Amino acid sequence: MVSDPKRGPKSGPKNDIRLVVLDMAGTTVADGGLVERAFAAAARRLGADPDAMLGYVRATMGESKISVFRHLFGEETKAQEANRAFEEAYAELVDGGLVAPIPGAREAIEQLGSQGRTVVLTTGFARTTQDAILAALGWQDLVPLTLCPADAGGRGRPYPDMVLGAFLRTAAADDVRQIAVVGDTSYDMLSGVRAGAGVVAGVLTGAHDEDALRASGATQVLGSVAELPGALA
Repeated sequence: MVSDPKRGPKSGPKNDIRLVVLDMAGTTVADGGLVERAFAAAARRLGADPDAMLGYVRATMGESKISVFRHLFGEETKAQEANRAFEEAYAELVDGGLVAPIPGAREAIEQLGSQGRTVVLTTGFARTTQDAILAALGWQDLVPLTLCPADAGGRGRPYPDMVLGAFLRTAAADDVRQIAVVGDTSYDMLSGVRAGAGVVAGVLTGAHDEDALRASGATQVLGSVAELPGALA
């Protein structure tokens, strides 16, 4: 066993994953491109051309939505208006029954729980949208904690705040290396790396490909979240 005098044995806490922080859209929830549809509706409401902005939206999938709108629209008033329009449009699509779980996602979450691990679901959406998705899937009681950027002081990914918020609020782990962060975007990977998570796993069911996930720090890449319990075991 190789030891690090500052952090202890290399094969210690990192191999004892107690807290799993899972992204929602693209990782545990299949939304069929609803983010782009809701964004287009929001852009049109503000008189903007969505086609000119979609490239940036795709590249920043996983980031807090208000941060994306601040970049695209500049002034805060317009960004807030666009964010409200986005949330309203997405909620309408969710209410229309257009979200579904990634195949095997619920079973994976339940299996992680049976392995003695605490699971937290996170998102870049606002709380109202997150709650609407959970209700549409019947997942309100599936995990002990769900977090959105506002629950972590307002900073979403790529900041580590939601991951560290899950660490502090659940007290499920003694060491950040006992955390696994799992998502489908580069921003998910960056948030895990910055939080010091022992496992930062990408999945190929969402926005970004394997090269992008690994370039942002993924320690492993899985076909889907359904493979996660086996990978951690």
